[in-house]
Amino acid sequence: MFKKILIANRGEIACRVILTARKMGIKTVAVYSDADKDARHVELADEAVNIGPAPSRDSYLQAEKIIAACKQTGAEAVHPGYGFLSENAGFAKRVEEEGLVFIGPKHYSIAAMGDKIESKKLAGAAGVNCIPGVNDAIETPEKAVEIAKGIGYPVMIKASAGGGGKGLRVAFNDKEAFEGFTSCRNEAKNSFGDDRVFIEKFVEEPRHIEIQLIGDSHGNVIYLNERECSIQRRHQKVIEEAPSPFISEATRKAMGEQAVLLAQAVKYQSAGTVEFVVGKDQSFYFLEMNTRLQVEHPVTECITGLDLVELMIRVAAGEKLPLTQAEVKRDGWAMECRINAEDPFRNFLPSTGRLVRFQPPTQTMFAADMSQLQGVRVDTGVQDGGEIPMYYDSMIAKLIVHGKDRLDAIGKMREALNSFVIRGISSNIPFQAALLAHPKFVAGDFNTGFIAENYGQGFRAEDVLHDDPDFLVALAAYVNRRLLGRAAGISGQLPGHGLTVSEDFVVIGMGATGSNTLQPALVRDYQTVSGSSAVETGGKTYEICSGWHLGGARIRGTVNGEAFSAQVERGVGKNPLAMRLIHNGTRLDALVLSPRAAELYKMMPFKAPPDMSRYVLSPMPGLLVDVAVTVGQKVQAGERVAVIEAMKMENVLFAIADGVVGKVLAAKGESLTVDQPIVEFV
Repeated sequence: MFKKILIANRGEIACRVILTARKMGIKTVAVYSDADKDARHVELADEAVNIGPAPSRDSYLQAEKIIAACKQTGAEAVHPGYGFLSENAGFAKRVEEEGLVFIGPKHYSIAAMGDKIESKKLAGAAGVNCIPGVNDAIETPEKAVEIAKGIGYPVMIKASAGGGGKGLRVAFNDKEAFEGFTSCRNEAKNSFGDDRVFIEKFVEEPRHIEIQLIGDSHGNVIYLNERECSIQRRHQKVIEEAPSPFISEATRKAMGEQAVLLAQAVKYQSAGTVEFVVGKDQSFYFLEMNTRLQVEHPVTECITGLDLVELMIRVAAGEKLPLTQAEVKRDGWAMECRINAEDPFRNFLPSTGRLVRFQPPTQTMFAADMSQLQGVRVDTGVQDGGEIPMYYDSMIAKLIVHGKDRLDAIGKMREALNSFVIRGISSNIPFQAALLAHPKFVAGDFNTGFIAENYGQGFRAEDVLHDDPDFLVALAAYVNRRLLGRAAGISGQLPGHGLTVSEDFVVIGMGATGSNTLQPALVRDYQTVSGSSAVETGGKTYEICSGWHLGGARIRGTVNGEAFSAQVERGVGKNPLAMRLIHNGTRLDALVLSPRAAELYKMMPFKAPPDMSRYVLSPMPGLLVDVAVTVGQKVQAGERVAVIEAMKMENVLFAIADGVVGKVLAAKGESLTVDQPIVEFV
């Protein structure tokens, strides 16, 4: 077994590998860029080596620097994690040539599966179902139309080197096939430097289901069940689960056996994933093979009780697999939500900056420890007070739950999301909460088009439907009563002038445009010691009991005997008396006043925010890559004004109306904050 390994990655996956290595008694070496010098993975590792400036092309993608770090520290093997160099056959080969061990498949297996066209030919030859289509590169749009007609519409036009949704179009007719081919080719050339494009049948109502497998150097390959990854936004996975609520035992077995055939055909050693597209009739076709550990590997770990990182390390060290296919378990139901630094209410734009508060829910399961299951696990590479840099992807954490069945897992996930406190940046937790509450998701009735169909116009606050909105009103009144109870108990109050608290309150829901809702609430039977009260509002009574600490961001307790978790924040916006409550993805910004104070509040004038329509504002924090206009220039609606880069995404800002540029307020290369003005029109 290795004595020391280097992890050629960052963030949560680097932390995840370190935890398994520590359990196995293996020393670890972290590598880090200038932006990550205080990152959690650097802190967790036994040693750490700086490998260059913040951009990944100058640090985490520098193979020579990583190999030099191995030699400097005496590391015998390299675990690449996922992303960066994990599926780079040249890097794997280079590691082997230097006398080191690559904790992953052999370079020839990576190369065979890395090219989408060649991998399809290999899969077909190995006896794996492949989508009808033409796997040779197509030269002209005319030829593309001819092939599309032969296959039958709809068809999918894809770049051979594509990924992450780039270089992909769906065509339903000749015109779309002609135009889609040209667009794909241009996109592929610009993004990947490879303009080869192929065409295949587009499977309607498709599901994205993948088979996890592992092979060793002794010729053994087994599959570890499937993962359902159909809940995707712009081809990026959002929620993953295992097993799939859709496929039958027969389909599971057939998919697993075909995945093993493919792995054997390329002499696969290590953990890998074969992705399939599955039609509504349970027909399944090979999509691609990921020759690395997947982001969503924890859901497989939960249902099988196996540590996949440990298996990867043992296989790389030459050990045989410790189990046979017949011994692979499938217990309970696991789900994973990817918690990303993005603002769902601003079209999921990246949100970078400092994590003012980062308090994950209480963990009862842990990475690298498969003895504790049926609970909650958080895999993360960040910590309270840490920085979310703009140079890397937007993932903050992975929230994983394991339940006895699917409904139990959904319930645990909703409760865990309620307890996940993130302040200082925006996160996609409200969106995850809305997905988990959607009746079609709960019923298991979805495909890869689910988010596009249900949230086609973007995601709005009103898309989060709370089971019982009056509960948030009752909770606001309860929290306010607790705060007043403390104020009334402070010593040294003048005799006869002490604070007395009545039972009558009015909860004012504060709208962004000054539109307020007023709802009376009575707080009876207030108990100082136990923290229990009966709150009457909206014609209902809520018996709330909680040991909430008055400064805490989380409030846990029971309501009418049922456990709940919610979040509370005081002094939001520009009003120090306002409070924010968050539960099941729904947010209530409220003032809680006495009936008389509420009457007076209704008379207060509303101060509208300033008119910013003459400005082009930065929609997110990021780097200003380009300003395409100059002072005095006439600009038409739809014309490019500026380009902002953050978290591997380039966002182009366009003028929304005709105008003349009056001032350019930010310079190229500047780091921008949210809503910072870039250009002013006259």
